[in-house]
Amino acid sequence: MSLRSLKQLRKKIGFRLTVWYSGIFILSALFLFALAYFFLSSSLNKQDYEAIQLRLEELSALYQTGGRELLEREVTIEKKFEKKIPFFVRLAGRENKTLFLFIPYQWVEFDIKQLEKVPFNTTITWARLPGKNNRNVLEVASISLSNDYLLQVGKSTEDREKTLRHFREIFTAVMVPLILFGFAGGAFLAFRALRPIRHLISTVRSLGPGRMDARVPSLQTGDELDELATLFNGMLEKIETLINGMRDSLDNVAHDLRTPITRFRGTAEMALQSDQNPEICREALADCIEESERMLTMLNTLMDISEAVTGVMKLDLKSVNVSALIEGVAELYRYVAEDKGILVHTLASNDLYLTADPNRMRQVLANLLDNAIKYTPNGGRIDIEANHSGQKIVILVKDTGIGIHPEEVSRIWDRLYRCDQSRSQKGLGLGLSLVKAIVQAHKGQVKVFSEPGKGSTFTISLPSDDHLS
Repeated sequence: MSLRSLKQLRKKIGFRLTVWYSGIFILSALFLFALAYFFLSSSLNKQDYEAIQLRLEELSALYQTGGRELLEREVTIEKKFEKKIPFFVRLAGRENKTLFLFIPYQWVEFDIKQLEKVPFNTTITWARLPGKNNRNVLEVASISLSNDYLLQVGKSTEDREKTLRHFREIFTAVMVPLILFGFAGGAFLAFRALRPIRHLISTVRSLGPGRMDARVPSLQTGDELDELATLFNGMLEKIETLINGMRDSLDNVAHDLRTPITRFRGTAEMALQSDQNPEICREALADCIEESERMLTMLNTLMDISEAVTGVMKLDLKSVNVSALIEGVAELYRYVAEDKGILVHTLASNDLYLTADPNRMRQVLANLLDNAIKYTPNGGRIDIEANHSGQKIVILVKDTGIGIHPEEVSRIWDRLYRCDQSRSQKGLGLGLSLVKAIVQAHKGQVKVFSEPGKGSTFTISLPSDDHLS
């Protein structure tokens, strides 16, 4: 593997996670071994010291009972019949000269002369004699007896070191597969942990021009990465919806602008062919202005809808009296309604207040009331009501108009969509789209219930407190 490949490998998150996982695992194993080794060594050391001290006290008690002869006989019997390795025993007289010495043959490596320097003391004192190459140590406890005698009992650390060495050998033999297992386990954990990220990368790479239907597979683990995949899929769905909406809107705008532009051009060509008749030119200019106003209104409305849908519409939020808002809009349309013999009735309590942009809410009510007047036959009735329901203000716009077919109810909110029954009326097909966008920008909802031939009821629900921000 080249140096460049190694550098690239080090940059991989999976490699770093593998190193971290395996490193923590191996260091934890080493720490546990060191801890176990320390406790084992301390335990063996304590056992040896307690055994030496106990043997020293036993032999001291024998000397006090039967003197030197009983002590020597006890040690000789132990040498003859004891199967385990006996203790080192030394009895010294005045000037610390050896009177009796018992040392197992395997301990002859220790320099016993060093014990002649141990001072007499009525309390137990300890000495350590290193052997050849310092491999083993003879640990000796000394105590002064009566009649100026010194009794010394000791034991080699050979058994202890053999046990510890065996423990180290076992750990060394276990450590090699443990390291391999640590790296394998780290690689497996890193692979499992990064699987959602790989799915995310694969999904992003599969996205391309005209394709937004790819989704990240959800593992249903409920962890943060699974939540990230869910949020990413939700984002893709929103982007796909926006792109499809933009595509449909552009198609509809292109289609709807074609007609006024064609009329605009036809009017201008007729004016040019009219031999410069001032009256015809004036009418042509008036028609052109009307068509340009219609196109400008369409584009401005589309911009308002896009701003509201994307959440960038600026709202001048104020405390609005709902009753005054409804009455103000209804008053503007009463003259148009009276021409068709339609009764516009309002019902709202004066204590209903709403935190909203008053101009935008007038647009909402104006569009709904304008549609209701257009599609309500002569002699019909329109009711605008408002009431308080829990934490929301509910505004109802009910008419006795022609209604909406069930298969068209879900599509009336689409931009530039017009029902078959509405094509005979003037309009852009943007009114209800704007209504829904503005209401949603106010954190509200708008719904419709309609029956063909019986009328429609539009329901607007808006928060009644001032938490819009």
